[in-house]
Amino acid sequence: MRDQIPHEQKLRYEKIYPASLCFCAFWILLAFLLDTPENIWQGLKLIVLTPDTLITDYIALAGIGAALVNSALVTLATLLVLWLAKDPLNGFTIAVLGLMSGFSLFGKDIFNIWPFILGAYCYARFRNEPFATCSNVGLLATCLSPIVSHICFYNGGGPGYMLAGILVGMFIGFVLPSLSAYTFKIQNGMNIYNMGFACGLAAMMIVPVIIAMGIPPESALYWATGYNHILGPILVGMCLVCIIAGFFFCNRPPWAAWAGYRYLLRSTGRAPNDFLRTYGAAPTLINMGVTGLVSIAYVLLIGGDLNGPVIGGIFTIVGFSAYGKHWRNVVPILLGMVLGGLTMQWNLTDPSSQIAGMFCTTLAPIAGCFGWPAGILAGFLHSALVLRTGAPVGGLNLYNNGFSAGLVAIVLYPTLTAIVRHRRPVLQDEDYFDTFEHDEPITPTSSPKD
Repeated sequence: MRDQIPHEQKLRYEKIYPASLCFCAFWILLAFLLDTPENIWQGLKLIVLTPDTLITDYIALAGIGAALVNSALVTLATLLVLWLAKDPLNGFTIAVLGLMSGFSLFGKDIFNIWPFILGAYCYARFRNEPFATCSNVGLLATCLSPIVSHICFYNGGGPGYMLAGILVGMFIGFVLPSLSAYTFKIQNGMNIYNMGFACGLAAMMIVPVIIAMGIPPESALYWATGYNHILGPILVGMCLVCIIAGFFFCNRPPWAAWAGYRYLLRSTGRAPNDFLRTYGAAPTLINMGVTGLVSIAYVLLIGGDLNGPVIGGIFTIVGFSAYGKHWRNVVPILLGMVLGGLTMQWNLTDPSSQIAGMFCTTLAPIAGCFGWPAGILAGFLHSALVLRTGAPVGGLNLYNNGFSAGLVAIVLYPTLTAIVRHRRPVLQDEDYFDTFEHDEPITPTSSPKD
């Protein structure tokens, strides 16, 4: 089948690289327009040397210029790892890029990500497998990068602390490939951020050991405000670019792109669900733009702040809009979050609640598989649980929402399948499609209905 695909069609996935490079160039250009080179350099040093426990907004810590440059550098490092590993490009690649660029605004920096990637590489060598099989896991394992920064620079750092931090990061990167493969099965594809759950389990064992050894993490709260008028139009513009590109720059007529997008909205979003392979580039880009606009609207409607952590959540939503999320399965989860804010003793505008509002959308497959009421219930439960699960790990797990959502998914999935038997989905261990590069949508068995 691969030999029947034209060579130029195979190369279409390679557009992910130049598009990502353009994003990095735009981010760096914007940084130097909004800040001075001296402030950016000093800010980058501060980002690297500061423990990155939640919540450490790099915009508040080091300035908007340094935060944007750090995000661009981490994204470039991600592209380099994927290119060197010869990782097959697909929708999940876009999800990883969105997540890495977003979290490098509040927790990941150009220094603390490398031990995890090296650990995943060592695991692949140990298993005598290509690094491509573990490269994505190594990149996503960087959600525990605050552990590396915390140990390396504890009490001013030193050779001993530096070595210990790097070794701990490598150990985590080494064990997570096997752990994440197991946690994916027990969540039944209902939690898109599977690595968040796997890393949460690892952190629940590692962080108490670190504390017992006399290296306790310190709480932090850096939260930037007042950037909505600057960052709002920029983010909206980026989403509109995705929509316009989907309609007019994917070698498909606009009506075909729209028809593919309507068909995409019928997907449950259950992982693994690669929209890029299933529906093609045009519907996927439109979906990324629309879902991004929905997330931005949510933040502005609740009176939230566009800053490092919140933009990190928006980028993650946009990235995973190529791998399971669309507005129909995201909105019910957000409504559940709003319901929690109206009935519980916390406000939607609290920093932790704003972050939870973005990342609770990892439970989108529950809404897709079981309907809007189940999605609202999932978002409601998550809104309470996520505010309590971060304490045992001292804020050192950046994907705390993925961990909390995993607990919700493990409880809700068997309960809902027992109640709503006609909606019981079948667990899928493998992706539907081969790993060849193509950009054409799979022809649906029936045309999308109005």
